[in-house]
Amino acid sequence: MWTAVDRQDKRHEEPSTVEVSATSRYYIATKSLVKPRRRTMEQHFLVVTYAAQGHVNPALHLCRRLARVAGARVTFSTSISGHRRMFASSADQEVDDGVVCYVPFSDGYDGGFDRETGNRDEFRLRAKSVGTRTLAAIVRSLQQRGRPVTCIIHTLLLPWVADVAHDHGIPSVLYWIQPATVFAMYYHYFHGYDGLIASHGHDPQFEVTLPGLPPFKIRDLPSFLSITRPDDPYAAVTDMFRETFDVLDREEANSTARVLVNTFEELEGDALAAVAGQVKLIPIGPMLPSPLQLEGTKEAKGMASAGADLFKPDEKHYMEWLDSKPEKSVVYVSFGSLAVMKKRQAEEILRWLKENRKPYLWVVRKENRGELGDKLEEEGEGGMVVEWCSQVRVLSHPAVGCFVTHCGWNSTVESMVCGVPMVAVPQWSDQVTNAMLAELRGLGVRGELDGEGVLQGAELCRCLETVMGEGERGKEVRKRVAMWKERAREAVGEGGSSDRNLRAFVGEIASLK
Repeated sequence: MWTAVDRQDKRHEEPSTVEVSATSRYYIATKSLVKPRRRTMEQHFLVVTYAAQGHVNPALHLCRRLARVAGARVTFSTSISGHRRMFASSADQEVDDGVVCYVPFSDGYDGGFDRETGNRDEFRLRAKSVGTRTLAAIVRSLQQRGRPVTCIIHTLLLPWVADVAHDHGIPSVLYWIQPATVFAMYYHYFHGYDGLIASHGHDPQFEVTLPGLPPFKIRDLPSFLSITRPDDPYAAVTDMFRETFDVLDREEANSTARVLVNTFEELEGDALAAVAGQVKLIPIGPMLPSPLQLEGTKEAKGMASAGADLFKPDEKHYMEWLDSKPEKSVVYVSFGSLAVMKKRQAEEILRWLKENRKPYLWVVRKENRGELGDKLEEEGEGGMVVEWCSQVRVLSHPAVGCFVTHCGWNSTVESMVCGVPMVAVPQWSDQVTNAMLAELRGLGVRGELDGEGVLQGAELCRCLETVMGEGERGKEVRKRVAMWKERAREAVGEGGSSDRNLRAFVGEIASLK
């Protein structure tokens, strides 16, 4: 197998130039942008990501976009445990798929970290210590082998990566894989509004107004900002976000703070402007396999073989099942890769789906299957249950008419770009904010949970009837979803706002050396 450091990469034999077009009011290009380096073959982006499905996908899509737009060399790095799940046959070996090179680092948990029983604070400290050392070794190795890294991009929960970049004199950039609205909330929380939010954390209906953002309720804040006890099991996550913004503050003082955001101007112009005076946010999304959906194409098939999924789907089975269903008739249900569904929630969904006899495709991971026991059947009565699936392919299938989702940002963006209305059932983290944003933009409806945080069957019925029915609200939702689908595709298409922003960013990085 050719490796990331041994193969002769034909992509970089011919020098090329980067065209820098006018950028948006949110990303003001400096005068250095008119002097991009002529030989983008010298550019080498190292993209470092946390080993979770919701981080890996947007990071990998960014890698491919950089390779395509800039003609740059791109190396993707996640922890050894995540790398092993992506490339089971390669273990710790470096991998090259012809577009992106994959080189894992060790975070001290090469066998994986158990989120249910592990100590998160211990994980944070150990991952920082071991990760700093092993990622630095990768940077040095690439330098010694004639492939010096010119920019390091990292996703959330890895603030120490910026220190590795600084120690090696390499520009570092945060890749914010959540919406700009969530970034603005975190920014203001860590810059003077933590006391206000903490003092009203007990009242989910309390209305908060942060600079540049429309009023919202405490319940719409990312859940990590509601943590007040240091012994909370997720307090370590809040600390990692705090470290991230501490790093940005240091970079801001030196005028080097840059944040790539998986959003686009037309969707979140207000949130992007809310912190424009403090941090340079660069909207480059939505980040998907390509500017347009690629189902059935050679590139789409290559994406699957490149290891974008940490969970392996039985693609042929459920795609053939979808082919047999009428257009816009299937309810697709998935609560993502991290959240473990409550038993009562799973039972409510199962009961409603079977009673109402709508065809459904339901993703139930093995962690949740035991709770349902014999009640769960993989097929029958118009439904199919799978452990995992290729979500973009499912959402782009004409048979899918609605997405019942936890509203992770990747899922929200994918549903929007595929033109599928959503029923939002947020669980934690940024999902509650994403659900609020989705409803405000007319992308679907938000289900109201009961006192135990469960979406009851009757409420699910109401929501599905709203987005799939022939009432005025349903027609309006579908109309707006179609509108946002086109705007999103235009943003990442050639000459669109996000395309221009990414090209300008590449030009700026090229001018730094």
